[in-house]
Amino acid sequence: MDIQIATLCDFAADYNGKLVISGTFDTLAARALPVVHPACALAMRFCFTQEDNGRHKLSINIINEDGESLDPNNMPIKPDFDIQLPNGAPFLTRNMVMNLQGLRFPDDGIYSIDIGYDDEILIRLPLRVVKVNAEGKSE
Repeated sequence: MDIQIATLCDFAADYNGKLVISGTFDTLAARALPVVHPACALAMRFCFTQEDNGRHKLSINIINEDGESLDPNNMPIKPDFDIQLPNGAPFLTRNMVMNLQGLRFPDDGIYSIDIGYDDEILIRLPLRVVKVNAEGKSE
């Protein structure tokens, strides 16, 4: 499996097999901490080949700098899925959009969105939470 796209964004949708992404970001500015980000999406596009046929496990986890889950009661998310490419197909792509609501960040710093496949982290997306003053400047 190959991750062709993985990004945190304001909005994403699968539109007839096309991944629509709007407002990719990697930084949240907060005037007060903790901060709750009301809504965003994790947009991903996967490419599978014949060697990927079979049952697999995806994992998604948002962690802090110490490697602790942002929401230990609900993360990591670990859905199982089956891949079966049609005979003769060289590859198969699939889009996945995960809508995230009410993410609570207790402190400023660097967070990561880890995306794994069969218990191996394939990509780590960084997310920076920065405390700013009323003028929007970092404190």
